[in-house]
Amino acid sequence: MYIPPHFELDDREAWAVVHDAGAGVLVLATPTGLLSVVVPFVVSDDCRTLRTHVAKANPWWRVAEPGAEVLVVFLAASAYVTPSFYPSRRDNPAVVPTWNYVAAEVRGRVHLHEDLDWKRTQVTAQTRTYESGRSPEWRVEEVPTSYVDQQLKAIVGLEIEVTGIEGKAKLSQNRPAEDVECVRANLAAGSFLERNVAQRMEQ
Repeated sequence: MYIPPHFELDDREAWAVVHDAGAGVLVLATPTGLLSVVVPFVVSDDCRTLRTHVAKANPWWRVAEPGAEVLVVFLAASAYVTPSFYPSRRDNPAVVPTWNYVAAEVRGRVHLHEDLDWKRTQVTAQTRTYESGRSPEWRVEEVPTSYVDQQLKAIVGLEIEVTGIEGKAKLSQNRPAEDVECVRANLAAGSFLERNVAQRMEQ
């Protein structure tokens, strides 16, 4: 990912993007081209591994060699920015549209898991992660064990050994202060996605 210094996030901020996004695009290079799948992840406490699963019917895992390098792209915010939001264009009309976004890329090596106990632990942890704070919280334990076992046989566990992370927050930091505020205010009055970007600009 191309990251000019004023858009760069440190590792802690980049991992926050991963947590905010939850799901990412998992990309694998194969002899016949690139393969991708969108999946939610659980991050280990030490940020050394990402865990998820895919359906056995998905061909992604069949071509993933153990230890193969993968890339996961997480997008936490994204919105178009029109030059009409720039008050500075009155004095300098040489402006163009752009896109504001907050993203992170995680690189690592993938390992496959078909053991039922490993997959049960992963699915349970993933459910607890994304059910946390809901009322009521749905739990895997509420489902008959026989049904859970049947579902577990239909998935393959994926564990990514993290080798690096990069984060980027492109939020108009390269524009004059009056432009930044005008962009933020206009996005704050827009769609859900635009309001998300505006909130991050404010932070």
